[in-house]
Amino acid sequence: MASYVDPGKKSAGIEDAGAQAHRIRITLTSRNVKNLEKVCADLKKRAADNKLNVSGPVRLPTKRLTVTTRKAPSGEGTNTWDCFEMRIHKRLIDLHAPSEVVKQITSIAIEPGVEVDVTINDR
Repeated sequence: MASYVDPGKKSAGIEDAGAQAHRIRITLTSRNVKNLEKVCADLKKRAADNKLNVSGPVRLPTKRLTVTTRKAPSGEGTNTWDCFEMRIHKRLIDLHAPSEVVKQITSIAIEPGVEVDVTINDR
């Protein structure tokens, strides 16, 4: 079994010998693509500086929320309509690192309008 990897061994990128590596998923959502991409690039750069295993950012499908309304408030006149749309963009970043290292990575200045959700999995 030449391809067997001992699960007790730590990967080379993790500096802490005593900490257990977790699978960490960072979910970023925003209405503004530029701010979202900037936060993704900052997170990925910080993770690369700490020599962590990073996959992503994975671009998930954009949610398009639409509202169609009548232009005339009273309902009188010709039937004219307005269509408003809000787009929600979503990115996923997966890390394999101890939770202490993730606290250091996610302590960056997050752009306004970007929501961050961190999920830790122990598999």
